[in-house]
Amino acid sequence: MEAHIAHSKIELVQGDITDQAVDVVVNAANHLLAGGGGVDGAIHDRGGPTILDETKKKYPNGCETGDVVVTSAGRLQAKYVFHAVGPIYRDGHKEEAVLLAAAYRRSLELAVELDCQSIAFPALSAGAYRYPLSEATEIALDTINEFLLKLDKPLTVRFVLFDSRTMRTFVNMLLRVVAPESRGV
Repeated sequence: MEAHIAHSKIELVQGDITDQAVDVVVNAANHLLAGGGGVDGAIHDRGGPTILDETKKKYPNGCETGDVVVTSAGRLQAKYVFHAVGPIYRDGHKEEAVLLAAAYRRSLELAVELDCQSIAFPALSAGAYRYPLSEATEIALDTINEFLLKLDKPLTVRFVLFDSRTMRTFVNMLLRVVAPESRGV
């Protein structure tokens, strides 16, 4: 499914984020940038050791929650990996929503700064960080919709979703967030 916002579009696909031929693959990183499981582990496994070597060298102190750092993409088809640190969900009252929106927004800002035309996101914080999927999805799509309405860049924002439950949640939320005339299947 996709939605058009001015000249840009949001795409929803179910699959493996490491297979994406885009300018940027966003990694659901931990604050130490130490590699891990899930999306983080898959990106490091597929992209090879140069990604982790580069993060250690360029960012020895890690990355703050809500922020994003950039490395090359190693063996991935992308040009860059953006390591976005989303919040661990506690109770919804520890600025989790603000921090999650910031991670998406900062990723988009960096994509524009680096003149990237396409970016692929996972569902940040919705896995091991236990952010309720519906809330995380709404924050993601609201933040990206707002950004694209203002800047109309990057041209393609793709969510690569691991399973059918996450895909359904994103499809249903996209139907609520984006104007009906902008949606396509």
